[in-house]
Amino acid sequence: MLLNKFVIPAIIAGSILIFDSGNTVYSDPFEQYKEEIPHTDLIFEMAPIPSGEFVMGSPSDEQGRNEDEGPQRRVTVDAFWMGTHEITWDIFELFLNKNYEASISKKELSPAVDGLTRPTTPYLDMTFGMGKENKPAIGMTQYGAIQFCKWLYTKTGKFYRLPTEAEWEYAARAGEGSAYFFGDDQTLLSEYAWYSENSEETTHKIGLKKPNPWGLYDIYGNVMEWTNDAYVPHYPEMEKVDDNPKASSEELYPRVIRGGSYISEPLDLRSSRRFASNPEWKQIDPQIPKSRWWFPEAPFLGIRVVRPLKQPSEEEIMAYYDQAPIDDY
Repeated sequence: MLLNKFVIPAIIAGSILIFDSGNTVYSDPFEQYKEEIPHTDLIFEMAPIPSGEFVMGSPSDEQGRNEDEGPQRRVTVDAFWMGTHEITWDIFELFLNKNYEASISKKELSPAVDGLTRPTTPYLDMTFGMGKENKPAIGMTQYGAIQFCKWLYTKTGKFYRLPTEAEWEYAARAGEGSAYFFGDDQTLLSEYAWYSENSEETTHKIGLKKPNPWGLYDIYGNVMEWTNDAYVPHYPEMEKVDDNPKASSEELYPRVIRGGSYISEPLDLRSSRRFASNPEWKQIDPQIPKSRWWFPEAPFLGIRVVRPLKQPSEEEIMAYYDQAPIDDY
């Protein structure tokens, strides 16, 4: 495990206790684990991503490079866990439908879970005919993705959230500075990703391809993945290392999406490739204001969650989850 210079690890009775410079103790072992949705048989896995520093963005001579991938900057990222897979319909549908959740739960829903705000029932088949079992959930807005994380927190007590753009790229690269975590050879993509050349224009069950070196499956392709950041067309010029950067905005559009999808071309699967959310994905939504929960024309967009090693205070957690939604006209 890589640690920041102010972090001292100690091994006590087989567990990792980490003390930071403020003497905070993190008692959870920093290792891969399975999160069980309480009172169900459903699980998802989380992989440990060590803290570290990397060069974010792409060099000017990288094939397929876009201007918004620079200027390159040195970035540090604190340790966190990241989902080994994209969130599937099997789990997301529990959040989507309270009655369904109650029907499969082995215990009655707690008042906190029962009282959560949940998505409106979509008027379309949000699988777009591609199926649900072990396939990534798709089509939710960033607001919907964050509220799903709140549901997870209420169920588990662990602070799950969307990754920052920097966290996503750092995890996808897995220590490599090349276009892909396996190098620059596009012909190897089929070993790791579902994309335009092998997907047959549909999502696929998670985990069928090889993972990256940090244990992340489908980090390229299958579905694009939400980040927490607002989209800016250029990274800021930085003379010093940028610590845990994240971009915020009071505007609903655009927000950053990463990873490419089953319809993406090879160059759109590069680790540095950035995408921006688009209001056109709601053109057929008849509501005014348009839905806070669904993009009825984004069958290529999903979620992968992260959990920081250091859990914030309850106040900070709820400030993240309870950001007021922005009306979309």
